[in-house]
Amino acid sequence: MTETDAVIVANGIDLHVERQGDQGPAIVFLHYWGGSSRTWHHVTARLAPSCRTIAIDHRGWGRSDAPPAGYALADLAADALAVIGQLGLDRFVIVGHSMGGKVAQLMAAGRPAGLDGLVLVAPAPPTPLALPPVARDMMATAYASRHSVEQTIDQVLTATPLAPADRELVIEDSLRGAPQAKLAWPTATSREDISGLVGQIAVPTLVVCGAGDRVDSPAIIEAELMPRIPHARLTVLPDIGHLVPLEAPAALAAAIAEFVNGLKPRA
Repeated sequence: MTETDAVIVANGIDLHVERQGDQGPAIVFLHYWGGSSRTWHHVTARLAPSCRTIAIDHRGWGRSDAPPAGYALADLAADALAVIGQLGLDRFVIVGHSMGGKVAQLMAAGRPAGLDGLVLVAPAPPTPLALPPVARDMMATAYASRHSVEQTIDQVLTATPLAPADRELVIEDSLRGAPQAKLAWPTATSREDISGLVGQIAVPTLVVCGAGDRVDSPAIIEAELMPRIPHARLTVLPDIGHLVPLEAPAALAAAIAEFVNGLKPRA
């Protein structure tokens, strides 16, 4: 099994990409607001023996460049599609978590050539995030300091304790994000409305969320997402919060593997 770091120039910026595996289906991973490609490391390690995994640092996060502007859903989607093109992936599945899940919805709605399936993990719904101004202000400063990140982990993001190394990873990634990337999601990108587009998604779609998610609860997913995406099916993991890739990586990897293995070959 191969494991490589790569820098791919896309839309004029350097994007950091983590790749594992050298055979099997290609799976592209998009992380949440505050995370990085490292958010997926437990999941990709389980999948890589039989899949090719490609985990991207969104612009402004992880080791990718942080341009002063360009953090709309369309920008993030264009970055990911450019990486897919640069890597020459003619068949692939997209897996998106939270913010990455909303990006993935927009990508899939455009019906890119080669897309075989879509997995949405604790996804932000296609409708605008409705928050009162005070809550939105609090969200905008959630990653301002180590203390605020720890509070966000404990009070918002998780329902089960993270392993110490994973907790530190989340803190590091959250603090490392560029200020413009941290601000863009709560103030603008999360408010975008793509609900009129996601009905165009034409591939099988698996939605996975945690029963204890305090960000995008199963009730929100059921009301705002599931009725809008054709052919989508929902799996709810008991006792798990919003950080599914770190709270329940084994269950998530198994769900992704079962989904990918069950996709019908395309003509």
